[in-house]
Amino acid sequence: MYRFLLTRQWVILTLLGLVLIPVMIKLGFWQYHRHQHKVAQNAQIEHNVHATPVPVTDLAAVGRTLPHGDMWRQVTATGSYDTAHEVVVRQRTAADEQSIGYYVLTPLVLGNGDAVLVNRGWIAAGNDLTKFPRVPAAPKGTVTVTGRMMADETTAASGIKDTRGLPPRQVMLINSTEQAKRVGRPMLGGYIEQTAPKSDTPEQVPEPDYSSIGPHMAYAIQWWLFAAAVPVGWVVLVRRERRDRLAAAAKEAEGAGAAEPAEPADAAPAEAKTAEATEAAAADAEPVARTAVAPD
Repeated sequence: MYRFLLTRQWVILTLLGLVLIPVMIKLGFWQYHRHQHKVAQNAQIEHNVHATPVPVTDLAAVGRTLPHGDMWRQVTATGSYDTAHEVVVRQRTAADEQSIGYYVLTPLVLGNGDAVLVNRGWIAAGNDLTKFPRVPAAPKGTVTVTGRMMADETTAASGIKDTRGLPPRQVMLINSTEQAKRVGRPMLGGYIEQTAPKSDTPEQVPEPDYSSIGPHMAYAIQWWLFAAAVPVGWVVLVRRERRDRLAAAAKEAEGAGAAEPAEPADAAPAEAKTAEATEAAAADAEPVARTAVAPD
């Protein structure tokens, strides 16, 4: 009764199920590994943002890429702002994650002549995007800045297209290498996301979220449940097919039995009536025959 499993339709369905099971299991582990990465990153961010600030030169150097493990570390830097080479970074959101505007990026010249980029915060874009916006003035003289150390932005890492031909003093990415070429001064790799001194204008970048773990673990469980559902669904379909085939066979057998011819119930009475009619006809013919042969 299970010979239908050898039909083309069922062979294809079975092979499809055998392919889907390992694929779904692998997708589940992929989401699980993303969950683990997110948990580890949250732990690193939480540790770094609450660590004791260190001098920026302990982590960053000219021409050196900031290691990922040092991102979000609290650093301090002392120097004077080079407002002549201040730029704004386009298409950035405020703390409400809805308002679009600019980040204000100002080089801070250190005591040894090197500079480090400081993201002083967010300002609204205004109505004319073709002109340099009105930017709150940076403090004059020697200042000490505290903030989170961040790695240079690249198109590959951020997904932001480095658009060319922008209005003067406007950029798309925060990149110390590009700004060093523009400023003509050695610049430390990475940049500082200012947290102190506190400022409302520009609006400082909020602390990163290190409590949310995202939906990756839920997605992993879903993929594994889907993988487990494939064989269960296959068994259900097989049993349903077998039941339907048995029901069809029983119905066919019942129909064949009903189609066989049956002997008419009134056949015997009809034959009796025919015999009686024949006998009556013979009885009527007998006197005539006798009359024909009688002598005159």
